[in-house]
Amino acid sequence: MYNFNVRVYGLLINDNDEILISDEQEYGMRFTKFPGGGLEYGEGLTDGLKREFVEECNAEVEVISHFYTTDFFIKSAFNDSQIISVYYIVKNISELNLNIKTKVFDFDGEGDVLQAFRWVKLSELDPEEITFPIDRHVAQLLIAQL
Repeated sequence: MYNFNVRVYGLLINDNDEILISDEQEYGMRFTKFPGGGLEYGEGLTDGLKREFVEECNAEVEVISHFYTTDFFIKSAFNDSQIISVYYIVKNISELNLNIKTKVFDFDGEGDVLQAFRWVKLSELDPEEITFPIDRHVAQLLIAQL
C-alpha cells in the first residue's frame, strides 16, 4: 500500500511583484521551492500553511485564495509516497524578519538542515530553477498569468 503525502505551500508576492522563494538543504540534497511543507495529522490545509510560515519564516500570513492543487501523479523525491500539493496565494500580516539573500543557496552557518530565502521578480521567475516538478508547474502557471 502506498501512502499519500499532503503538502501545502504559500505563494507570497510583495508590492514589487516579487515572489518569496526558499532555498533549502536537507536529506543530503539542495533544493529550491516555495515556502511551506507537510501537513500534520489533524490539521486543515490553511492551518498547516499558517503553521509552516510561522516555523519557516517567523511570520503570520493570511490565506487570500486557492491557486492550484496537484492534478497529476508525482512520487516523492524522498520516499515511496504520492505527493499531493496545495498552493495558496498568501499575504503576510506580520513583518517578515528574514535575512533575505540574493544568491542561490546562500546559507548562514553549516549543518544538515539549512534554509535561506530570496525574492525573485515574477517577470524573471524561471521554472527550471525550481527543483520539484509540481513547483515548476506552479511557476509556469504564475508566469502564464502575467
